[in-house]
Amino acid sequence: MANGLLFIASTTDNFFRAFDKKTGELLWKAALPFAGFATPSTYSVDGVQYVTVLCGGGKADAPEGDAVVTYVLRELHR
Repeated sequence: MANGLLFIASTTDNFFRAFDKKTGELLWKAALPFAGFATPSTYSVDGVQYVTVLCGGGKADAPEGDAVVTYVLRELHR
């Protein structure tokens, strides 16, 4: 992404994470209702950027479910 973030949700612990693309530093994480074994997608509407991940689990003994989770990206201040 142009903002220097790398999003990863493909873990069995049901967390969605954002890392600094250059340093690898974990910047943010949020719990998902089910494991997000999918590639996150980003899009913008009216100048607001979003990131979405499909959550379904079912792999690697993760509980199955069905959810689409979307977050609004806001400027990160350190």
